Amino acid sequence: MTIPAARTNLLGMSRDMLERYFAGRGEKPFRARQVMQWIHQRGVTDFEAMTDLSKPLREALKRDAEVLPPAIQSRHDSEDGTSKWLFATGCGQAIETVFIPGPGRGTRCISSQVGCALDCAFCATGAQGFNRNLTSAEIVGQVFVANGELPRRENGDPAVTNVVFMGMGEPLANYRNVVPALELLISDYGYGLSRRRVTISTSGIVPHIERLGDECNVSLAVSLHAPNDELRDAIVPINKLHPIAELLDTCWRYAAKRSNRFVTFEYVMLRGVNDSIDHADELFGLLGDKPAKVNLIPFNPFPGTVFRRSSADTIRHFQNRLRERGVVATTRRTRGGDIDAACGQLAGEVSNRVRNRLGAKAIGSKNPKVASA
Repeated sequence: MTIPAARTNLLGMSRDMLERYFAGRGEKPFRARQVMQWIHQRGVTDFEAMTDLSKPLREALKRDAEVLPPAIQSRHDSEDGTSKWLFATGCGQAIETVFIPGPGRGTRCISSQVGCALDCAFCATGAQGFNRNLTSAEIVGQVFVANGELPRRENGDPAVTNVVFMGMGEPLANYRNVVPALELLISDYGYGLSRRRVTISTSGIVPHIERLGDECNVSLAVSLHAPNDELRDAIVPINKLHPIAELLDTCWRYAAKRSNRFVTFEYVMLRGVNDSIDHADELFGLLGDKPAKVNLIPFNPFPGTVFRRSSADTIRHFQNRLRERGVVATTRRTRGGDIDAACGQLAGEVSNRVRNRLGAKAIGSKNPKVASA
């Protein structure tokens, strides 16, 4: 029995990739731009409906290609307007992704991996371990689906105005598939988003931060979460490979590649762990007079965690201390908590897992500062 050849999924292909694809079929480069606009701007998946393509090309694409986003397994809507999707990724695996509406914007928080290997101590995704990287189609498909399901904005634009890679996974550990997705998000023939409206959040894979700055300089957020190496080693294990000084040097070079560029440093507030005024002063010592903003994140609990959220007063005092010393500091509003869609809570369904080689599986029991949280 002859097994039919797999069809090529065009959804995750950047402009360069599509131009090569069509060149291989004897077509002109402009076909790539036409197909990108049909898919990403009009949400069309049926090649027959792409009426400015020749009929022979449409027939060939129907035979050899497809536009296939990840399959929706479930969707839950929060009382505050946040929505969370569970997407099937095959073999019993699934990822979660969130849409957060706001005044003048709609933010899509997307995943880049099934699980995560970095094992940050305070993150539900890391507690699940890692299965595999997502493809470019699975990554950009999360935006494609949201724009297709959600009502357009009052001005007629798609629902998604901002994209943050802050869902499941470490995006820079999936660099090969994340960059084509980024290119589609910022392309005039794709989603047409400003580089400032697309944010990569990383725990600190230094070599790939350098590459990203040269190849696709979007907004950068760094999951710092501690103002010194001893504490960060315990709660963000990759710090043992790339300690704070090395990480920050790379961040300042990244910011310098474009004018008026800041790096956002995410800092989850853990009661009795990293939330004292002394910690705030240490943080100022790292970021003062630098192109830095701090986003304080109230910890969102998940089953089995040893951590607790810092009190509202503690978070406010921490924020005020940074502001008094000249550091731009904001506190992230917790959204979607009633559907487990808040920061750090995305878990999906991950099996056949592996852990990172650096993180301790029971970090809380090995570090007295964390164990007492």
